[in-house]
Amino acid sequence: MAKKDFKKYVFKPLSLPLFTREVLIEILSHKSRRRAYISLSLGVGREFIEFSGKYMIIRGYKILLNEIKKVFKRMKEDDILTYSGKFVKVAFFRNRFYYKLRSVGPREAPTLEISGIHMHRISGVTPIIDSMRKVERVGVGRGMRVLDICTGLGYTAILSLRHGVREVITIEKDPNVLEMASINPWSWKLNDERVSIYLGDAIQVVKTLPDEYFDRIIHDPPRFALAPDLYSREFYRELYRLLKRGGVMYHYTGTPGKFKGVDLAGGVMKRLRSTGFRVVRDRENLGVLAFKG
Repeated sequence: MAKKDFKKYVFKPLSLPLFTREVLIEILSHKSRRRAYISLSLGVGREFIEFSGKYMIIRGYKILLNEIKKVFKRMKEDDILTYSGKFVKVAFFRNRFYYKLRSVGPREAPTLEISGIHMHRISGVTPIIDSMRKVERVGVGRGMRVLDICTGLGYTAILSLRHGVREVITIEKDPNVLEMASINPWSWKLNDERVSIYLGDAIQVVKTLPDEYFDRIIHDPPRFALAPDLYSREFYRELYRLLKRGGVMYHYTGTPGKFKGVDLAGGVMKRLRSTGFRVVRDRENLGVLAFKG
């Protein structure tokens, strides 16, 4: 990919009514009232809906309550639906991949699933808590500059803002992922003026960034089989160049292949050391901490 093939991305939140099974249950439980105050934004905010005879009225739409009952029976536990004349799943096929915004529980930030692969840890932990642990483990703090590699739904970038950083540069290769983020209310703070999103291949984007610019780096790549270049010694050299002396990087690895005796984190640590980093394995959060200087 040449330089001209990546660009700064303008993030625009898309406000759609969003429904999980729990939300539909709440709607049906209030149908005998005239109004109800519920969340149509996955718990981020609440709004009034109205009932009129056999109908629910939201944002100018009149929806038959019987239709809601039918949709509820068809829904999977982790489905998220929206409505614009009819109920549709927040999911789509693009370039042979299936993207789905997946509910992990009532009023929780969702995860993104791509062809069955979750973009966050969801076993025993929520996506927000998983992202929070990475941000806190690497020690993101006030006034820092953070590089966030692989934006996804933007949770690590947004949580870095909560810690008072001065700037976040985040990189995402897949425009479909950013489209999902625009629908997800938990991602909308990506439009903060302190966040710059670059749409392109991180391998190329990092080469254009200045030396020793970042206090912290959060590297959360896809699985090794999907993006081996993001685990390469050459890429780690670039990250070493970008990190200030005394800076820290968190590198998520997961544990793919562990039942076959594969130690991905061990290989990552070896390559990081050869680049100049001092490294510590973070077994609890399935990653590696890398220190410069």
